[in-house]
Amino acid sequence: MLRRVLIFALLLLGTLALAEVNKRLVMKDGSYQTVREYQVKGDRVRYFSTERFEWEDVPSELIDWPATKKYEEDIKKGVSHDAEQIDRETEEEKKLEEAKTPLVAPNLRLPMTGGVFVLDEYRGTPQLIELSQSSSDINKDMKGNILRATINPLASAKQKIELPGTHAKTQVHSTRPAIYFNVDDQGDAVATQDEKITPPRPEERYRFLRADPKKDSRLIGNIKISVTGKMSQQQSFIPSRGESIGGGWIKVTPDQDLSPGEYAIAEMLGEKEMNLYVWDFGVDPNAPANPTAWKPENAPREDTPQSPPKLQDRRPK
Repeated sequence: MLRRVLIFALLLLGTLALAEVNKRLVMKDGSYQTVREYQVKGDRVRYFSTERFEWEDVPSELIDWPATKKYEEDIKKGVSHDAEQIDRETEEEKKLEEAKTPLVAPNLRLPMTGGVFVLDEYRGTPQLIELSQSSSDINKDMKGNILRATINPLASAKQKIELPGTHAKTQVHSTRPAIYFNVDDQGDAVATQDEKITPPRPEERYRFLRADPKKDSRLIGNIKISVTGKMSQQQSFIPSRGESIGGGWIKVTPDQDLSPGEYAIAEMLGEKEMNLYVWDFGVDPNAPANPTAWKPENAPREDTPQSPPKLQDRRPK
């Protein structure tokens, strides 16, 4: 009887020891550390390596915590993991995450939460700058959505489409900036004066516009109204191209360098009609740095939750 108890105890201890050895810290690069135990202390993780039999530490941001926790749960359930399986699962999860946050420059990714961003370059460093729609009437509860405006066809025979101020708040330094869009469209069809029109396909949906500075505004187009009340728009579009880059993102770039000046990006509602809410910016190679720009060294990490990009609160006062 005593012999059986001793054998059972030895088997139990062996099982517990094996469980300790099987602990792993899965790293974001796909590798892992086999550890007996680990402790999270601030922004670092201290662990006892079963390969070198000594205590070591590593920055917490290098550890793939979801994969590490999943491995621990699988071990508790008796699921067997080998090195190849861990590498395969880690690589698959990494690819899924990367697909939602496309890489636009070395160590600089678009956020998973969407928005509208321009890729700039300041003193040789790539930067992402968030753009907001220019409008005096945006509901803050509709963040991320494209808002649309209509005009009164009886107001006059000709109306100007203007933006307030002679300069946009955002001034980029690159003469051929790329704009990235990931926004809600509030529906497939848009009601116009005569009929409902369906927006172009995503790759053809956004266009660059010149903004002509006036006394205290920027002119981006005109609306003409015929005697029958039918409206038509006139804009100065700049040839550009759009492409889908995954994760719901559309990249739009001009076909030519932009000369210093004021510009805007418009959403096309149809072949000839555009949304009167636009995203404005200026091109000035000598402009100061944008203080809110995302740089490679301070871009959001994949393991750090981020608040979604917010449009400004422009509700009527």
